[in-house]
Amino acid sequence: MSDSTVQVAWAPLQLEEVLGGRDPLCLNILGVQFTVRWGRGVTGGQRARMRSAWARCASEGAARLPSLPREPNGSQPFSASVTYQSQTDDVGTFALQAASFEELAEDLTSRLTVTAILANAGGLTMLHACGVADPVTGAVVALVARSGTGKTTAANVLARTYGYVTDETVAIRPDGSVLPYPKPLSLKQEYILPKRQVGPDELGLQPAPAKPFIRSIVLLDRVEGTDPVLPTLCRVPLADALLALIPETSSQGDINQPLQSLCRLIDSTGGVWRVTYSEAADLPAAMAPQFREQRHTQPTWDAPGLETGFTSIPNGCIRRAAPRDAVKIDGDLLVMLDSEIVRLSGIGPAIWEATANAVAEDQLANEVGKVHGHPEGYRDAVSEAVKQLITKSVLERGRS
Repeated sequence: MSDSTVQVAWAPLQLEEVLGGRDPLCLNILGVQFTVRWGRGVTGGQRARMRSAWARCASEGAARLPSLPREPNGSQPFSASVTYQSQTDDVGTFALQAASFEELAEDLTSRLTVTAILANAGGLTMLHACGVADPVTGAVVALVARSGTGKTTAANVLARTYGYVTDETVAIRPDGSVLPYPKPLSLKQEYILPKRQVGPDELGLQPAPAKPFIRSIVLLDRVEGTDPVLPTLCRVPLADALLALIPETSSQGDINQPLQSLCRLIDSTGGVWRVTYSEAADLPAAMAPQFREQRHTQPTWDAPGLETGFTSIPNGCIRRAAPRDAVKIDGDLLVMLDSEIVRLSGIGPAIWEATANAVAEDQLANEVGKVHGHPEGYRDAVSEAVKQLITKSVLERGRS
């Protein structure tokens, strides 16, 4: 269907649905345009709730004309049909159907988020974090944590003082500016599933400033127990920070030099911090220093050569696998293969350096010995390390 045909078809459809109280929901999420068309099972009040919950992501524009949502049935009466268009003009659709409106709303939030993240893969650094911003300076603190460990609660508390950027994904452009995603907060209901989607306006959260930028990255470490812990902040060593952050990023492996780019981002924010706390109510005061300008840290990392041989590996020889990226930090080597990081310590970095090209295992032991000496049993140690690195897919062994 051409663009002109879409526009001609869209106008009468929009008028018809508005008059029937079924007007579509148009959203801009991380630069991706979405149009949500509700099924007949969704009531006018429920549509109004979603329009209010998503108000801060509302878009004047629309993606392409959505198809008709599925008709209600006995087991899944609630439905929606969604079209989306990215900044690169990629167009897609998906349909949802659920047994309850709450389930439909939660599924919709999840699918919108995942779709927008995938559309931005390779272009943005996306931290699985809540983000809040100083309303005057625009400085953003990203509080990184796994799902279910306190991000939304932290956002709900902090954004009553600071601007609400997101409770899900802090999206950072290469220049350090932040693309807000002020989605509804997904709040747990006691003894009830699924989560309830509540808009930031309903919760009284402050709006994000006009030009937010990343100022600080903080790992959330919530301690549960009968004895509350007052918030304490400590700086996280760079290697430990990378190992903690990579699992909490989205599509970082699609970015050019994924580890090195993350190291540069960390350097620009003055390092990564960890806050240990019990009650989210104590976080606003504890986080106040993180909004102030931090001294940029001097790089404590280096990028090794990543080249590997391209010929086949002779039988009995070892060669390292081609990594996505690698960085040296304080004598250790962090190697990224696909989306996983392997940390090489001890003789590991020497083995990795010696296997840029295929090398016989006996010769490999000699090369490692040049770096670490020849203590008793060192050949056995190299052999065991090689086995472990092959298991982790860091090294490859030639086969006949």
